[in-house]
Formats: sequence, C-alpha cells, structure tokens
Amino acid sequence: MSAAVRIGLVGTESSHVDHLVRYCNAEHRAGPARVVAVAPATPDEQVRDLGIDRVVGAPEELLGLVDAVVIADRDARRHAGQALPFLTAGLPTLVDKPFAADLADGEAMLAAARRHGAPLTSYSALRWHPALATVTRPEPRAVVTTGPADPASPYAGIHFYGTHPVELALLLAPGEIGPVQVATGDGIVVAHAVVGGTAVTVQFVAPAEQPVPFHVQVTGAAEVVGTALELGPDYLHPGLDAFFAMVRTGTPPVRLDDLLRPVRFLAPVAHHLAAPGSGTASTPVRTPDPVPPRNTAPPRNTAPPRNTAPPRNTAPPRNTAPPRNAAQP
Repeated sequence: MSAAVRIGLVGTESSHVDHLVRYCNAEHRAGPARVVAVAPATPDEQVRDLGIDRVVGAPEELLGLVDAVVIADRDARRHAGQALPFLTAGLPTLVDKPFAADLADGEAMLAAARRHGAPLTSYSALRWHPALATVTRPEPRAVVTTGPADPASPYAGIHFYGTHPVELALLLAPGEIGPVQVATGDGIVVAHAVVGGTAVTVQFVAPAEQPVPFHVQVTGAAEVVGTALELGPDYLHPGLDAFFAMVRTGTPPVRLDDLLRPVRFLAPVAHHLAAPGSGTASTPVRTPDPVPPRNTAPPRNTAPPRNTAPPRNTAPPRNTAPPRNAAQP
C-alpha cells in the first residue's frame, strides 16, 4: 500500500482491537494503514481509550471517514447490522469471529458484498496457525478438534468460542456438511458430522480456570497425527496480514461461501443446547450395533417341543439402545 489507508473500528470491548492498533499504529506492520476512527458497537458501550482521536457516536458515522473497517463487536448477533452499511458502500470489511450466529445474517452479508463488490472476510485466527502444517500430511479420514467454549456465553452462546474448533475442523475437511449430531456430558458438548466423506468430531469443553488448549487430531489411512495450538503474543498477526492483503488487492483470503460453513455447523449445536433439558440429556453421536443377548447357546433339550409354534419370546431384548455416553473422544 503506497497511499495512506484509513481504518475504522466498530467496538472496543474485545482484546483483538489492542492487537490491531498495535499492529497498525505502533508497529506499522501494515505500511501506511492506520486506525483513525472508532465507533461503539452499541449505544451503551463506553469506548475504551485506544489512543485514537476520532470517536464517533455510531458505526454508520464512520462512512466517509475511513477506507476499510473492522467489525470487532464480540456479539455475532449484531455483526450483520453493523457490517451492512460498509458493504453497501463497497468498503473492505473484516468481521471478527464469529462471522454470524444466524445463517440469514451471514447470507445477507455475503449478498451485500457480492452486490456492491465489497471485499469481505472473517476467520478464526487459528486458521493461520503455523502448527497446522504438522497435521495436513495425511489424507484425512477423521478429524477431531477440541477447544474451550461456553454454551452460556452472553456473546451468542456456543458461537463465541465454538467457532474456533469448528473452523479448524472444516478447514481440514472440505466438502458438504452432513447432519450434525450432538451429545452433552459433564462440562462438554460433542458434535459429530460427516463432512465431504471425512468423519468430523468437535469437542467443546466448558471453560475452567486453566482452559483446555486448542487441539487438532487427524487420522489418515496409516497414521494419526495431532498437535496443540499454543497462542503467542502475536497470534493475530497472520490474520491481519491476510486482511491488509485483501485491502490492497481486493481479493478475500477465504472464499465467501466458506464463511458460512462454521455458522452452518454450529446452528444445530446451538439449537440442541437451547432445547429444554439439554444440560443433562445426552444424544448419542454414534449408534453401536446392538449387543446380542448373553446366552446365545442353544437350549440343552434340542428336541422340538410338542407345540411346534415358535416360542413367544422371540423378540430381541428390549434394551438394545446404545449407552448414553456413546460419544467418541
């Protein structure tokens, strides 16, 4: 970028905005691009002091002041309303994760971006994690991802952090997402689907004082590889590199249709968790074959009984349902 690029910021609650301001305004990693104006995500938000002089009263007031925008509101349910004015104006737009908490909202943003030629992107920062190179070697037959996620988060529930392990799984398993089955346990939600022929399992672990690390495991035809994804102080920088490349070239780093894949996967998970009793009931992820009755040996008296009618109890045992905890690790 040879000319100065003015970046607008919507919402200051997320720690991601500190990374963005440091990246642009302090370390000048985006060349001449600078964050020059900030808007609150909601009328009630008290905008944090980020060292940005221009603070406006509402997101749409950034129009005319900036050349590109970052939607940093933590609540994905508000993203579409915040992003649409900028997409309609054709501005490059980064929607911080999660892209949306509702498929209709996500589709509205994609439609506006296509209609007005606005470069649009959104992603988990983990998409760019260098450790993923260690698990892409085998052709995946099964993918298991794990991460912390709080179904009761005030920021659109499971979507807020759940998008991270879901996006990792779908990055490694391209293709159509099959029916998503959900199981709940003590402090864990497990979702399973076949995605483009790959068995995908995502484990959402309730947050703790020491949260579970993000982890990826891939099973191939002859090997199993896995890695934890540690987050360093600059873990957001590869994603910001991708965003500013989009600002410069107009080409999004993630296919537009792929922005909806995590939303589509998480929709039935959120629906299951919203159902009454979801915190205690468990829906099996996989259904094992019925276990045969223990006594399979023929009776000692093999002579046919006088009454040659079949015995009354020829039905399989009543309890052929799988055990409640049938989710695979």
